Amino acid sequence: MTTRKKMEKDDKTHKKGQYTTENQADIDIEKTAGEQVENQSADAEEPAPVEDKKTGDSSYSARTDADGSKLEEKLSEMQDKYIRLSAEYDNYRKRTLREKMDLTKFAGENLLLKLLPLMDDFERALKHMDNSDNADAVKEGINLIYLKFSDFLKQNGVKEIETLNQVFNVDIHEAVAKIEVEEEEKKGKVLDVVLKGYYLQDKVLRYSKVVVGE
Repeated sequence: MTTRKKMEKDDKTHKKGQYTTENQADIDIEKTAGEQVENQSADAEEPAPVEDKKTGDSSYSARTDADGSKLEEKLSEMQDKYIRLSAEYDNYRKRTLREKMDLTKFAGENLLLKLLPLMDDFERALKHMDNSDNADAVKEGINLIYLKFSDFLKQNGVKEIETLNQVFNVDIHEAVAKIEVEEEEKKGKVLDVVLKGYYLQDKVLRYSKVVVGE
């Protein structure tokens, strides 16, 4: 073999080895990259361990116990307030009911107390009637009692309904009879009062029973 052919052969062998080394390096790099990707995928798929705070963290347990104690204290306090409010409301309800019953029972107490002097006057008048022959004195005494009682009614908001010769009004009058009249101006008017009617303030306390002309 000549020197020139030998040099060409050596050059081809060197290049072939160089290509083989470069290819091997590329394979190694690809293999390493693949292993890294697989390791990263495995790391991503494997769930991270979770620390059990209830068993592993003593400070968390202590804080939970403290919160639980506070909640129990708050609940106990609210229960006490509810019991006290319930008892107070029950006492208020009973007291209000008792007051209403007393009000209904003794509503006319003041009114009846003011009527007692009139009863005393009537009793004195009756005694005078038994022991006196003077009819005028007895009559005068009865008139005084009547005026006194009339003033008492006015002081308590009771007043007589003006009825005689008034136009008949169904809102304040009650017709018990009707009489035919010749005078045109008397038709539809009250001719006689059988029983007087009264107002209590602005409300009709008792209707007037009247005779109406027609």
